[in-house]
Amino acid sequence: MNTVTKTVSLRVSEIFFSIQGEASRAGLPTVFVRLTGCPLRCTWCDTEHAFTGGRTRLLPAILEEVASYGARQVCVTGGEPLAQKPCLELLTALCDAGYDVSLETSGALDISGVDARVSRIVDLKAPGSGESAKNLWSNVDLLTPRDEVKFVLKDRADYEWARETIRARRLDSRCPLLVSAVQGELEPRDLAEWVLADRLPVRFQMQLHKLLWGNMQGK
Repeated sequence: MNTVTKTVSLRVSEIFFSIQGEASRAGLPTVFVRLTGCPLRCTWCDTEHAFTGGRTRLLPAILEEVASYGARQVCVTGGEPLAQKPCLELLTALCDAGYDVSLETSGALDISGVDARVSRIVDLKAPGSGESAKNLWSNVDLLTPRDEVKFVLKDRADYEWARETIRARRLDSRCPLLVSAVQGELEPRDLAEWVLADRLPVRFQMQLHKLLWGNMQGK
């Protein structure tokens, strides 16, 4: 780690060890680095505590805490982690340290600067989120098979939007696709039935961590 990197700092909401609840790594013990701040305000957001607060931490201290858990999987999340420019240096440092690194991002910010070794989980916002106008569609052209696109859906209209987006942009030819229901808004069984009826090329998922612990902070 060079001298410049040692002075890099980020605003961190929390660092915790839990079971990955979503995407292809679901079920794996994972260290989560949740960065503070987000330019979006999705109607169904379940991490509003990360919008503000947290504390400023130097990159070496973050890496030291991550290492203390002894896990191979690390997920950088938020908030919106890419809202902090030093996030790119954090991601590279984690890759250099030998971790299997994933990034959970809204898709509203440019992902082109993310280290190629990172799996980018891009959450495209459906109309029910109130933030679909902020989707940065140029990100789609950057997706690779090691990335994933996630749709969190509030109702039937959101599902139809996701279905047509997948078909029109041929997203299934780029990377794995994930769909899940907004907790308390859409019955997961209904979403599963729609996926089956349309033969939609997606992975249906439920948030495993919420099934285990509810919407508990730090889990």
